[in-house]
Amino acid sequence: MAHQSLFNDAIKRLDKAGILAKVDPEVLLRLRHPKAIMQVSIPVRMDDGTLRIFEGYRVQHDNTRGPTKGGIRYHPDVSLDEVKALAFWMTCKCAVAGIPYGGAKGGIVVNPKELSHLELERLSRGFIGRMADFIGPDIDIPAPDVYTNAMIMGWMMNEYSTIKRTNCPAVITGKPIALGGSLGRDDATGRGAYYCIKELEKRRQWNPANITVAVQGFGNAGQHVARLLHADGYQIVALSDSRGGIYRKEGFDIPSLIKFKNESRQLKAIYCEGSVCEMVESQTLTNSELLELDVEVLIPAAMENQITKENVNNIKAPVIVEVANGPITSQADAVLADKKTLIIPDILANAGGVTVSYFEWVQNRQGYYWTVQEVQQRQETIMSREFNAVYNLLEEHKVDMRTAAYTHALKRIGDAIAAGGTHTYFSQES
Repeated sequence: MAHQSLFNDAIKRLDKAGILAKVDPEVLLRLRHPKAIMQVSIPVRMDDGTLRIFEGYRVQHDNTRGPTKGGIRYHPDVSLDEVKALAFWMTCKCAVAGIPYGGAKGGIVVNPKELSHLELERLSRGFIGRMADFIGPDIDIPAPDVYTNAMIMGWMMNEYSTIKRTNCPAVITGKPIALGGSLGRDDATGRGAYYCIKELEKRRQWNPANITVAVQGFGNAGQHVARLLHADGYQIVALSDSRGGIYRKEGFDIPSLIKFKNESRQLKAIYCEGSVCEMVESQTLTNSELLELDVEVLIPAAMENQITKENVNNIKAPVIVEVANGPITSQADAVLADKKTLIIPDILANAGGVTVSYFEWVQNRQGYYWTVQEVQQRQETIMSREFNAVYNLLEEHKVDMRTAAYTHALKRIGDAIAAGGTHTYFSQES
């Protein structure tokens, strides 16, 4: 059977939302076709003197509402189809958050764990060398994504500035603080999802102590949403990384797990008091088993296509918060909608990252920097406002939350496209 296109699966979500948003058909037509696709080959001289060629991509999906914005991922499974889907989601995500950006995404086919630090720097600078004519603070602003980080963004910003003969921090977000990065960027994605969960808590009148949570993916975003929820009394009973997961009915001490994970790169059931850590009893489980746990809130925070038609009937959590991009396929989505599972979709749940990236871009352009309290306060204002706007659409139209989020995004994108004229305008007689 042919592999299903992630991009084609992603844009299936447009049709239903387009009807509810009452947008011109030309809006949907435009969104089905990325504005520009760049594919490059990047020669890198390896430490042993050999030459390797790496394939890289950048997709600018739509810039109707502003310059395009999106991360760059380093992964051996990067493909053009995946990057197109991620760029489409970024267009919708920026519109949901009300940020004046369109969507873009980039990626390089590489396993960064196999490269030395010097090879990684050469690759990163080489990618920007190839892309310098297509990006810029008013054109397309990259950011970190899977297996890229602040230091890599710093190299990229420096390379662009060297090529353009000017200091240009606003070309890249997610940079080190010392190079113009924003305070609050480190936990922005997880914090944005946390703010969404807190708004749902108000609407459902939850007592956090009674709410069990499973987090698939204990990377940056997964760690921070788990940390913030744990601090509020939620019971984080299961966690996993790429090697597998752990489960404990009584819940885990999340700060201890984060400390051990970041020091040892291992996820283990640990309780720490000061510098003394000891193992606590827990069960081991696979990533697949974690998804099927009977918990109140499931948070997929790893990769795409984790919940599919093969395992969707085993999913028990009544609430799913998509911190990862595209963790649920459209086929599985339909099944979960029939089961009345509430899904806080990725284009809303993980929009905290691009929101604070936007703040970084604004600060770079102003040359004036905000405190972490100002960043978090502004982020909470946006995430809470947009969560409630989407939830209100859910209640008004009696639809699932993903459809409500796409409807919210399409209204904003549709208004911007219609402002330049569509067939409805141009077909009118003068």
